[in-house]
Amino acid sequence: MPRHLVIGNGKFLINLDQHSYMRDLYYPFVGQLNHIGGYQCRVGVWVDGDFAWLNAPEWQFKLAYVEDSLVTEVTATHPGLGITLLMNDGVHQREDIYLKRIHITNHTNTVREVRMFFNQDLLINETEVGDTAAYYPATNTVFHYKKDRYFMFNGSTGTEGIYQYSTGVKRFYNAEGTWRDAEDGHLMGNAIAQGSVDSTISFRLFVPPNGNQTLYYWMGAGKNLEEVKKLDTYVKDSHPGKLLDRVTVYWQRWANKIDRDYYDLTPEVQRLFKQSLLLVRTQTDVNGAIIAANDSDIMQSNRDHYSYMWPRDGALIAYSMSMAGYQGMIIPFFNFCANVLSPEGYLHHKYNPDGTVGSSWHPYIHSGRVQLPIQEDETALVLFALWQDFQKNGSLEFAQSLYRNLIRRAARFMSTYIDQELNLPKPSYDLWEERYGIYTFTASAVYGGLIAASNFSNLFGDEERSNRYKHTAEKIKSGILKHLWDEGEQRFVRGLYMEDGEWVKDMTLESSVYGIFEFGVLPADDPRVVSTMRANKAGLMIKTEVGGSARYHHDYYFQRSTDIEKVPGNPWIICTLWIAEWEIEYAKTVEDLEAPRQTLEWVVKHAMESGVLSEQLDPFSGEPVSVAPLTWSHATYVLTVVKYLNKYKQLTK
Repeated sequence: MPRHLVIGNGKFLINLDQHSYMRDLYYPFVGQLNHIGGYQCRVGVWVDGDFAWLNAPEWQFKLAYVEDSLVTEVTATHPGLGITLLMNDGVHQREDIYLKRIHITNHTNTVREVRMFFNQDLLINETEVGDTAAYYPATNTVFHYKKDRYFMFNGSTGTEGIYQYSTGVKRFYNAEGTWRDAEDGHLMGNAIAQGSVDSTISFRLFVPPNGNQTLYYWMGAGKNLEEVKKLDTYVKDSHPGKLLDRVTVYWQRWANKIDRDYYDLTPEVQRLFKQSLLLVRTQTDVNGAIIAANDSDIMQSNRDHYSYMWPRDGALIAYSMSMAGYQGMIIPFFNFCANVLSPEGYLHHKYNPDGTVGSSWHPYIHSGRVQLPIQEDETALVLFALWQDFQKNGSLEFAQSLYRNLIRRAARFMSTYIDQELNLPKPSYDLWEERYGIYTFTASAVYGGLIAASNFSNLFGDEERSNRYKHTAEKIKSGILKHLWDEGEQRFVRGLYMEDGEWVKDMTLESSVYGIFEFGVLPADDPRVVSTMRANKAGLMIKTEVGGSARYHHDYYFQRSTDIEKVPGNPWIICTLWIAEWEIEYAKTVEDLEAPRQTLEWVVKHAMESGVLSEQLDPFSGEPVSVAPLTWSHATYVLTVVKYLNKYKQLTK
């Protein structure tokens, strides 16, 4: 299942599902390690002898965020129990603290005794082996720990703290976990358990007739018991409700720090723009890794996940956020790339949030030939994004700090990794990580990266290098126009692949050829770009009520239909927005912006109830497919809105 709600602060990230259950807890990096791993940290309610977990079908949920913030606003009503819960979840903007406020409304004419139960189902350091859960009487808290990871849980109903607690064994022999102990409204009080364990705590309130009461629940994460005790004390001394209100204000100020004129964009489009800024922030680690997605349920189909930093995703996301005015949050990304760049000057397939190389399926040898297991676009796009950032923000000192160890080293690699006969980059894997060859997207990205390197060299008075990089870029441009353009089809092809010792054109309709204008090879109104993008829009559009655009013709990834003429692939948010980006750049009048404006509204329509964007959509139901939230989807939406606003202003001067 997708993650419906996401909260975090750049080093502590929590995903909540549609029942407001914690499902992922990442610490001490965004994306590493996951101490819940997709299991359910259940929340239950006991009212006058009747009990219900929040995933019971009788609950009626509304999922949202407090406007322009990273604090949730979830309403859950249970007609049978006669109560409504208004829940706010947030992560402290600075400290590693999770805060939850539950406003309980009693819809009956009598006083109700309400007990709320919170189950903590942790797999510390991603395994339950060696975990301990214990009650700590000195502070009336429960904590879980292993090695240097500690998680302390507490709460308050005003004057009272934890009412009952229990720790025990889970998913081992016949034990399901202490959450089962909660279903009679009482907890047995077992004080410690070790191994595969969980814990459950409860709180008791008396809610007046047609009135309400408020409960708080919180968790602190640290390296030892003293650290989490201090965080617990901080929450109690500051008051959890006041802290949560301050979290709300902080993110509202952050999302609105730039005064924008949104012209004719609807309030819903504006709202999703700000929410996308916030959600990208949650997926960005303070140490620089911009994570693709942190939805652990993808492991059910792949036994791996998206909690990696792909330099390509990261670069395009950094580009989007910089264009939106959030340079400060993406500076660490470029430092991260400089630190992990290989001695040869290229970036690997993907990285863990701590900077180590991530898992990969790109081999060093294929069909008896030695090859580099890379996607060269990933290296190139980092330089492209860095130059775009400099043009926007003009941080000369920052660019200079990266000139020797990132810009020059990467440019040297790209300048030498060239097929001299074709004047194109040598083969590497495509941006979808599926095939090996020479691709229009990759070649365009390398062109953009080398032009960026040339511009930086010129900026720093290094004319010899500047000329060399520019000359190589122009050779690649000539190679693109000669070998990747098909005169018969009047469009740029996906790429070239080797067959029986000959280079053969791959004529598959491919959304990523948008890179031909995005990275500056040709302008958006060049006739070759126009005919290419029109062919893509016509041939990749999903012909169902859902609409949208596929990645490429006959896309097999999570394929939902074999009727390829009607459904060439599932609609992808980013690919649909790439067409809108071209329409924006091509626009000559305000009227020409109508189609991309409708695309932005299409994205709003197909966001989840909470505003989260997935990677793909089901072409028939519009339901999210694959991971959610996908950081790239939100960032591409941000960039498209920014481009729209800039073009609207330009056309109405």
